[in-house]
Amino acid sequence: MVLVNENYLKLQKNYLFSDIARKTRDFIAANPKAPIIKLGIGDTTLPLPPTVIQAFHDAVDEMADATTFRGYGPEQGYAFLRELIVEHEYRTRGVSIQIDEIFISDGSKCDTGNILDIFGRNTIAISDPSYPVYVDTNVMAGNAGDPTNHGQYSNIVYLPCNESNLFKPEIPAFHVDLIYLCSPNNPTGTALNYGEMKSWVDYALRENAIILFDAAYERFITEDQIPHSIYEIPEAQKVAIEFRSFSKTAGFTGTRCAFTVVPKDLLGFDSNQKNFSIHALWNRRHCTKFNGVSYPVQKAIAAIYSQKGSEEILRNIQYYQHNAQIIRDGLNKAGLEFYGGINSPYIWVKSPQDKSSWELFDLFLHQMHIIGTPGSGFGPNGEGYFRLTAFGSQKDTQCAIERIQNYDFNA
Repeated sequence: MVLVNENYLKLQKNYLFSDIARKTRDFIAANPKAPIIKLGIGDTTLPLPPTVIQAFHDAVDEMADATTFRGYGPEQGYAFLRELIVEHEYRTRGVSIQIDEIFISDGSKCDTGNILDIFGRNTIAISDPSYPVYVDTNVMAGNAGDPTNHGQYSNIVYLPCNESNLFKPEIPAFHVDLIYLCSPNNPTGTALNYGEMKSWVDYALRENAIILFDAAYERFITEDQIPHSIYEIPEAQKVAIEFRSFSKTAGFTGTRCAFTVVPKDLLGFDSNQKNFSIHALWNRRHCTKFNGVSYPVQKAIAAIYSQKGSEEILRNIQYYQHNAQIIRDGLNKAGLEFYGGINSPYIWVKSPQDKSSWELFDLFLHQMHIIGTPGSGFGPNGEGYFRLTAFGSQKDTQCAIERIQNYDFNA
Protein backbone atom coordinates (compact mmCIF):
# COMPACT_ATOMS: atom_id res chain seq x y z
CA MET A 1 0.00 0.00 0.00
CA VAL A 2 1.47 3.34 -1.12
CA LEU A 3 0.84 6.25 1.25
CA VAL A 4 0.23 9.73 -0.13
CA ASN A 5 1.35 13.03 1.32
CA GLU A 6 -1.76 13.81 3.34
CA ASN A 7 -0.93 17.51 3.42
CA TYR A 8 -2.15 17.65 -0.18
CA LEU A 9 -5.53 16.44 0.99
CA LYS A 10 -5.89 19.64 3.03
CA LEU A 11 -5.69 21.86 -0.05
CA GLN A 12 -8.70 23.64 -1.44
CA LYS A 13 -10.31 21.46 -4.10
CA ASN A 14 -8.96 23.39 -7.08
CA TYR A 15 -6.36 26.04 -7.79
CA LEU A 16 -8.06 29.42 -8.33
CA PHE A 17 -6.96 29.92 -11.92
CA SER A 18 -7.92 26.36 -12.84
CA ASP A 19 -11.48 27.13 -11.67
CA ILE A 20 -11.52 30.29 -13.78
CA ALA A 21 -10.27 28.38 -16.83
CA ARG A 22 -12.94 25.69 -16.37
CA LYS A 23 -15.78 28.21 -16.01
CA THR A 24 -14.49 30.07 -19.06
CA ARG A 25 -14.29 26.89 -21.16
CA ASP A 26 -17.83 25.93 -20.18
CA PHE A 27 -19.18 29.37 -21.09
CA ILE A 28 -17.39 29.45 -24.45
CA ALA A 29 -18.62 25.95 -25.28
CA ALA A 30 -22.18 27.10 -24.64
CA ASN A 31 -21.66 30.51 -26.29
CA PRO A 32 -19.06 30.00 -29.04
CA LYS A 33 -19.75 33.40 -30.66
CA ALA A 34 -19.41 35.43 -27.46
CA PRO A 35 -16.62 38.05 -27.86
CA ILE A 36 -14.63 37.14 -24.76
CA ILE A 37 -12.02 39.54 -23.39
CA LYS A 38 -9.58 38.06 -20.87
CA LEU A 39 -8.40 40.39 -18.11
CA GLY A 40 -8.11 37.69 -15.47
CA ILE A 41 -4.81 35.80 -15.30
CA GLY A 42 -1.79 38.10 -15.26
CA ASP A 43 -0.29 36.77 -18.50
CA THR A 44 1.55 39.15 -20.80
CA THR A 45 0.31 39.59 -24.37
CA LEU A 46 3.01 41.64 -26.13
CA PRO A 47 5.59 39.55 -28.03
CA LEU A 48 9.16 39.39 -26.90
CA PRO A 49 11.02 42.47 -28.20
CA PRO A 50 13.44 42.22 -31.17
CA THR A 51 16.65 42.46 -29.14
CA VAL A 52 15.55 39.56 -26.94
CA ILE A 53 14.49 37.46 -29.93
CA GLN A 54 17.83 38.09 -31.65
CA ALA A 55 19.68 36.99 -28.52
CA PHE A 56 17.58 33.82 -28.45
CA HIS A 57 18.44 33.09 -32.08
CA ASP A 58 22.13 33.74 -31.52
CA ALA A 59 22.22 31.45 -28.49
CA VAL A 60 20.38 28.66 -30.33
CA ASP A 61 22.88 28.97 -33.19
CA GLU A 62 25.68 28.56 -30.64
CA MET A 63 24.05 25.34 -29.49
CA ALA A 64 24.19 24.06 -33.10
CA ASP A 65 27.97 24.47 -33.31
CA ALA A 66 30.29 22.00 -31.57
CA THR A 67 32.78 24.78 -30.74
CA THR A 68 30.17 26.87 -28.90
CA PHE A 69 27.78 24.16 -27.71
CA ARG A 70 27.02 24.20 -23.98
CA GLY A 71 25.78 21.33 -21.86
CA TYR A 72 25.00 21.62 -18.18
CA GLY A 73 25.48 25.16 -16.96
CA PRO A 74 26.04 26.32 -13.39
CA GLU A 75 22.98 25.58 -11.26
CA GLN A 76 23.07 29.10 -9.83
CA GLY A 77 23.08 30.70 -13.28
CA TYR A 78 25.72 31.91 -15.71
CA ALA A 79 28.05 34.60 -14.39
CA PHE A 80 27.34 36.90 -17.36
CA LEU A 81 23.68 37.21 -16.32
CA ARG A 82 24.25 37.38 -12.57
CA GLU A 83 26.78 40.18 -13.05
CA LEU A 84 24.27 42.17 -15.13
CA ILE A 85 21.61 41.69 -12.46
CA VAL A 86 23.93 42.89 -9.70
CA GLU A 87 24.89 45.96 -11.73
CA HIS A 88 21.52 47.02 -13.14
CA GLU A 89 19.10 45.90 -10.43
CA TYR A 90 21.11 46.74 -7.32
CA ARG A 91 24.27 48.83 -7.73
CA THR A 92 22.32 51.48 -9.64
CA ARG A 93 20.08 51.79 -6.56
CA GLY A 94 23.00 51.98 -4.15
CA VAL A 95 22.54 48.40 -2.94
CA SER A 96 25.51 46.09 -2.46
CA ILE A 97 24.63 42.54 -3.55
CA GLN A 98 27.30 39.94 -4.38
CA ILE A 99 27.11 37.89 -7.55
CA ASP A 100 27.00 34.60 -5.65
CA GLU A 101 23.96 35.81 -3.70
CA ILE A 102 21.98 35.69 -6.98
CA PHE A 103 20.29 32.42 -7.96
CA ILE A 104 18.76 32.19 -11.46
CA SER A 105 15.63 30.03 -11.63
CA ASP A 106 12.66 29.16 -13.84
CA GLY A 107 10.18 31.35 -11.98
CA SER A 108 9.37 33.16 -8.75
CA LYS A 109 6.25 31.05 -8.39
CA CYS A 110 8.55 28.05 -8.06
CA ASP A 111 11.03 29.74 -5.74
CA THR A 112 8.48 31.13 -3.28
CA GLY A 113 7.31 27.57 -2.77
CA ASN A 114 10.66 25.79 -3.04
CA ILE A 115 12.22 28.03 -0.40
CA LEU A 116 10.18 26.14 2.21
CA ASP A 117 12.41 23.09 1.64
CA ILE A 118 15.13 24.68 3.77
CA PHE A 119 12.89 25.79 6.64
CA GLY A 120 11.36 23.73 9.43
CA ARG A 121 8.01 24.20 11.15
CA ASN A 122 7.64 27.91 11.74
CA THR A 123 4.95 30.47 12.40
CA ILE A 124 4.02 31.78 8.96
CA ALA A 125 2.49 35.23 8.38
CA ILE A 126 0.74 35.84 5.07
CA SER A 127 -1.25 38.83 3.88
CA ASP A 128 -4.94 38.23 3.27
CA PRO A 129 -5.68 38.53 0.38
CA SER A 130 -2.51 37.29 -1.29
CA TYR A 131 -1.16 35.24 -4.18
CA PRO A 132 -2.60 31.72 -3.56
CA VAL A 133 0.76 29.99 -4.00
CA TYR A 134 2.02 31.31 -0.65
CA VAL A 135 -0.69 29.49 1.29
CA ASP A 136 -0.90 26.40 -0.91
CA THR A 137 2.82 25.63 -0.78
CA ASN A 138 2.81 25.92 3.00
CA VAL A 139 -0.09 23.48 3.08
CA MET A 140 1.90 21.08 0.87
CA ALA A 141 4.92 21.44 3.15
CA GLY A 142 2.89 20.63 6.27
CA ASN A 143 3.23 24.11 7.77
CA ALA A 144 -0.37 25.25 7.57
CA GLY A 145 -2.25 23.03 10.00
CA ASP A 146 -5.87 22.08 9.36
CA PRO A 147 -8.35 24.08 7.27
CA THR A 148 -10.95 26.06 9.21
CA ASN A 149 -14.57 26.78 8.40
CA HIS A 150 -13.52 30.18 7.06
CA GLY A 151 -11.21 28.73 4.41
CA GLN A 152 -8.07 29.59 6.38
CA TYR A 153 -5.51 27.31 8.03
CA SER A 154 -4.96 26.96 11.76
CA ASN A 155 -1.17 27.39 11.83
CA ILE A 156 -0.96 30.41 9.50
CA VAL A 157 -1.15 33.96 10.83
CA TYR A 158 -3.29 35.94 8.39
CA LEU A 159 -2.59 39.65 8.09
CA PRO A 160 -5.92 41.24 7.11
CA CYS A 161 -5.66 43.74 4.25
CA ASN A 162 -8.83 45.75 3.72
CA GLU A 163 -10.12 49.24 3.08
CA SER A 164 -9.40 50.36 6.65
CA ASN A 165 -5.63 49.84 6.21
CA LEU A 166 -5.60 50.60 2.47
CA PHE A 167 -4.89 46.93 1.77
CA LYS A 168 -1.48 47.05 3.41
CA PRO A 169 -0.55 44.38 5.99
CA GLU A 170 -0.09 45.63 9.53
CA ILE A 171 2.76 44.48 11.75
CA PRO A 172 1.54 41.91 14.32
CA ALA A 173 1.81 42.61 18.03
CA PHE A 174 3.31 39.14 18.57
CA HIS A 175 6.13 36.99 17.18
CA VAL A 176 6.07 35.30 13.78
CA ASP A 177 8.99 33.56 12.04
CA LEU A 178 8.46 33.80 8.30
CA ILE A 179 6.67 36.74 6.66
CA TYR A 180 5.44 36.86 3.08
CA LEU A 181 5.35 40.38 1.67
CA CYS A 182 4.51 41.26 -1.93
CA SER A 183 4.98 44.86 -3.06
CA PRO A 184 3.59 46.05 -5.40
CA ASN A 185 0.94 43.63 -4.30
CA ASN A 186 -0.82 40.88 -6.15
CA PRO A 187 -3.84 41.03 -6.12
CA THR A 188 -4.65 44.45 -4.64
CA GLY A 189 -2.20 46.58 -6.63
CA THR A 190 -1.12 48.56 -3.55
CA ALA A 191 2.53 49.12 -2.61
CA LEU A 192 4.53 49.70 0.56
CA ASN A 193 6.45 52.96 0.86
CA TYR A 194 9.92 53.29 2.42
CA GLY A 195 8.61 53.94 5.91
CA GLU A 196 6.19 51.02 5.85
CA MET A 197 8.83 48.66 4.53
CA LYS A 198 11.36 49.86 7.11
CA SER A 199 8.85 49.05 9.84
CA TRP A 200 8.71 45.46 8.58
CA VAL A 201 12.50 45.21 8.44
CA ASP A 202 12.75 46.63 11.97
CA TYR A 203 10.20 44.06 13.15
CA ALA A 204 12.13 41.20 11.53
CA LEU A 205 15.39 42.40 13.09
CA ARG A 206 13.74 42.66 16.50
CA GLU A 207 11.97 39.29 16.30
CA ASN A 208 14.74 37.39 14.51
CA ALA A 209 12.29 36.70 11.69
CA ILE A 210 12.82 36.34 7.92
CA ILE A 211 10.87 38.24 5.27
CA LEU A 212 10.12 36.46 1.99
CA PHE A 213 9.82 39.50 -0.26
CA ASP A 214 8.11 39.04 -3.64
CA ALA A 215 9.09 41.93 -5.93
CA ALA A 216 7.71 40.45 -9.16
CA TYR A 217 6.07 43.74 -10.17
CA GLU A 218 8.73 46.27 -9.19
CA ARG A 219 9.16 47.50 -12.80
CA PHE A 220 5.62 48.89 -12.67
CA ILE A 221 6.45 51.30 -9.83
CA THR A 222 5.89 54.93 -10.83
CA GLU A 223 6.02 56.75 -7.48
CA ASP A 224 9.35 57.82 -5.94
CA GLN A 225 8.42 56.86 -2.36
CA ILE A 226 8.03 53.17 -3.26
CA PRO A 227 11.24 51.09 -3.02
CA HIS A 228 11.99 48.66 -5.86
CA SER A 229 13.91 46.29 -3.59
CA ILE A 230 13.63 45.53 0.10
CA TYR A 231 17.42 45.85 0.22
CA GLU A 232 17.05 49.60 -0.21
CA ILE A 233 16.12 49.49 3.49
CA PRO A 234 19.19 49.47 5.78
CA GLU A 235 20.02 46.05 7.31
CA ALA A 236 17.38 44.25 5.23
CA GLN A 237 20.05 41.83 3.99
CA LYS A 238 20.10 40.40 7.52
CA VAL A 239 16.41 39.49 7.43
CA ALA A 240 15.10 39.20 3.86
CA ILE A 241 15.10 36.94 0.82
CA GLU A 242 14.00 38.69 -2.38
CA PHE A 243 12.23 37.05 -5.33
CA ARG A 244 12.34 38.71 -8.75
CA SER A 245 10.56 37.58 -11.90
CA PHE A 246 11.19 38.32 -15.57
CA SER A 247 7.69 37.12 -16.48
CA LYS A 248 6.01 40.53 -16.31
CA THR A 249 9.20 42.61 -16.63
CA ALA A 250 10.32 41.06 -19.92
CA GLY A 251 7.34 39.00 -21.07
CA PHE A 252 8.93 35.67 -20.09
CA THR A 253 5.72 34.06 -18.83
CA GLY A 254 6.15 31.35 -21.48
CA THR A 255 9.94 31.15 -21.56
CA ARG A 256 10.45 31.12 -17.76
CA CYS A 257 13.21 32.95 -15.97
CA ALA A 258 13.55 34.63 -12.58
CA PHE A 259 16.08 35.08 -9.83
CA THR A 260 16.17 34.92 -6.06
CA VAL A 261 18.55 36.85 -3.81
CA VAL A 262 19.69 35.04 -0.67
CA PRO A 263 22.15 37.24 1.27
CA LYS A 264 25.06 35.64 3.09
CA ASP A 265 24.18 37.65 6.22
CA LEU A 266 20.95 35.69 6.64
CA LEU A 267 20.89 33.13 9.46
CA GLY A 268 18.54 30.38 10.56
CA PHE A 269 18.68 28.15 13.63
CA ASP A 270 18.33 24.48 14.51
CA SER A 271 16.45 23.13 17.50
CA ASN A 272 19.53 23.68 19.69
CA GLN A 273 19.64 27.37 18.67
CA LYS A 274 22.83 26.86 16.67
CA ASN A 275 22.88 29.23 13.70
CA PHE A 276 23.31 28.20 10.07
CA SER A 277 23.76 30.09 6.81
CA ILE A 278 20.47 30.29 4.90
CA HIS A 279 22.52 31.05 1.78
CA ALA A 280 24.47 27.80 2.14
CA LEU A 281 21.29 25.76 2.72
CA TRP A 282 19.57 27.27 -0.33
CA ASN A 283 22.67 26.71 -2.47
CA ARG A 284 22.70 23.05 -1.37
CA ARG A 285 19.02 22.66 -2.18
CA HIS A 286 19.40 24.48 -5.51
CA CYS A 287 22.30 22.29 -6.65
CA THR A 288 20.54 19.08 -5.64
CA LYS A 289 17.10 19.73 -7.12
CA PHE A 290 17.72 22.09 -10.04
CA ASN A 291 19.91 21.83 -13.14
CA GLY A 292 19.73 25.47 -14.10
CA VAL A 293 17.88 27.62 -16.63
CA SER A 294 18.77 26.93 -20.27
CA TYR A 295 21.61 28.89 -21.85
CA PRO A 296 19.44 30.45 -24.64
CA VAL A 297 16.94 31.74 -22.06
CA GLN A 298 19.68 33.31 -19.94
CA LYS A 299 21.27 34.92 -23.00
CA ALA A 300 17.89 36.32 -23.97
CA ILE A 301 17.38 37.79 -20.51
CA ALA A 302 20.87 39.30 -20.59
CA ALA A 303 19.80 41.21 -23.69
CA ILE A 304 17.24 43.25 -21.72
CA TYR A 305 20.13 44.96 -19.94
CA SER A 306 21.60 46.31 -23.17
CA GLN A 307 20.67 49.89 -24.04
CA LYS A 308 18.42 48.84 -26.91
CA GLY A 309 16.89 45.94 -24.98
CA SER A 310 16.22 48.16 -21.98
CA GLU A 311 14.44 50.71 -24.18
CA GLU A 312 12.27 47.98 -25.75
CA ILE A 313 11.33 46.52 -22.36
CA LEU A 314 10.47 49.99 -21.04
CA ARG A 315 8.10 50.54 -23.97
CA ASN A 316 6.34 47.27 -23.15
CA ILE A 317 6.00 48.22 -19.48
CA GLN A 318 4.62 51.65 -20.47
CA TYR A 319 2.10 49.92 -22.75
CA TYR A 320 0.71 47.95 -19.81
CA GLN A 321 0.85 51.00 -17.55
CA HIS A 322 -1.26 52.85 -20.09
CA ASN A 323 -3.74 49.97 -20.04
CA ALA A 324 -3.93 50.32 -16.25
CA GLN A 325 -4.73 54.01 -16.65
CA ILE A 326 -7.44 53.20 -19.21
CA ILE A 327 -9.01 50.81 -16.70
CA ARG A 328 -8.77 53.31 -13.84
CA ASP A 329 -10.32 56.12 -15.89
CA GLY A 330 -13.11 53.84 -17.10
CA LEU A 331 -13.94 52.51 -13.65
CA ASN A 332 -14.08 56.08 -12.36
CA LYS A 333 -16.59 57.00 -15.06
CA ALA A 334 -18.59 53.86 -14.31
CA GLY A 335 -18.84 54.90 -10.66
CA LEU A 336 -17.05 51.81 -9.33
CA GLU A 337 -14.68 51.88 -6.35
CA PHE A 338 -11.21 50.44 -6.89
CA TYR A 339 -7.60 50.37 -5.69
CA GLY A 340 -4.22 49.85 -7.37
CA GLY A 341 -3.24 50.37 -10.98
CA ILE A 342 -0.69 53.12 -10.21
CA ASN A 343 2.41 51.13 -9.21
CA SER A 344 1.00 47.84 -10.40
CA PRO A 345 -0.64 46.16 -13.40
CA TYR A 346 -3.50 45.04 -11.15
CA ILE A 347 -6.70 46.92 -10.34
CA TRP A 348 -8.72 45.78 -7.31
CA VAL A 349 -12.41 46.52 -7.87
CA LYS A 350 -14.96 46.66 -5.08
CA SER A 351 -18.07 44.67 -5.91
CA PRO A 352 -21.19 46.84 -6.30
CA GLN A 353 -24.41 46.09 -4.42
CA ASP A 354 -22.68 43.64 -2.06
CA LYS A 355 -22.35 40.96 -4.71
CA SER A 356 -19.98 38.13 -3.86
CA SER A 357 -16.74 37.81 -5.80
CA TRP A 358 -17.96 34.83 -7.78
CA GLU A 359 -21.30 36.50 -8.44
CA LEU A 360 -19.40 39.43 -9.91
CA PHE A 361 -17.25 37.02 -11.93
CA ASP A 362 -20.39 35.45 -13.40
CA LEU A 363 -21.92 38.89 -14.07
CA PHE A 364 -18.83 40.08 -15.94
CA LEU A 365 -18.58 36.82 -17.89
CA HIS A 366 -22.23 36.35 -18.80
CA GLN A 367 -23.33 39.97 -19.25
CA MET A 368 -20.17 41.75 -20.44
CA HIS A 369 -18.11 38.79 -21.70
CA ILE A 370 -15.12 39.92 -19.62
CA ILE A 371 -13.01 37.53 -17.57
CA GLY A 372 -11.57 38.83 -14.32
CA THR A 373 -10.49 37.12 -11.12
CA PRO A 374 -12.80 36.79 -8.07
CA GLY A 375 -11.15 38.28 -5.01
CA SER A 376 -12.24 35.49 -2.68
CA GLY A 377 -9.80 33.20 -4.48
CA PHE A 378 -6.97 35.19 -2.88
CA GLY A 379 -8.24 34.71 0.66
CA PRO A 380 -11.27 35.49 2.86
CA ASN A 381 -10.50 39.23 2.93
CA GLY A 382 -10.69 39.23 -0.84
CA GLU A 383 -14.41 38.49 -0.73
CA GLY A 384 -16.43 41.28 -2.30
CA TYR A 385 -13.61 42.30 -4.66
CA PHE A 386 -12.61 41.54 -8.21
CA ARG A 387 -9.18 41.77 -9.87
CA LEU A 388 -8.62 43.11 -13.38
CA THR A 389 -5.22 43.05 -15.09
CA ALA A 390 -3.60 45.49 -17.48
CA PHE A 391 -1.92 42.73 -19.50
CA GLY A 392 -4.47 42.58 -22.32
CA SER A 393 -4.09 44.38 -25.63
CA GLN A 394 -5.00 48.07 -25.55
CA LYS A 395 -7.79 47.40 -28.05
CA ASP A 396 -9.30 44.72 -25.79
CA THR A 397 -8.75 46.83 -22.68
CA GLN A 398 -10.55 49.80 -24.19
CA CYS A 399 -13.38 47.57 -25.42
CA ALA A 400 -13.76 45.97 -21.99
CA ILE A 401 -13.97 49.35 -20.30
CA GLU A 402 -16.62 50.51 -22.75
CA ARG A 403 -18.68 47.44 -21.91
CA ILE A 404 -18.29 48.13 -18.19
CA GLN A 405 -19.31 51.78 -18.63
CA ASN A 406 -22.36 50.78 -20.67
CA TYR A 407 -23.57 48.24 -18.12
CA ASP A 408 -26.14 49.33 -15.55
CA PHE A 409 -24.95 47.88 -12.24
CA ASN A 410 -28.07 49.20 -10.52
CA ALA A 411 -30.48 47.28 -12.73
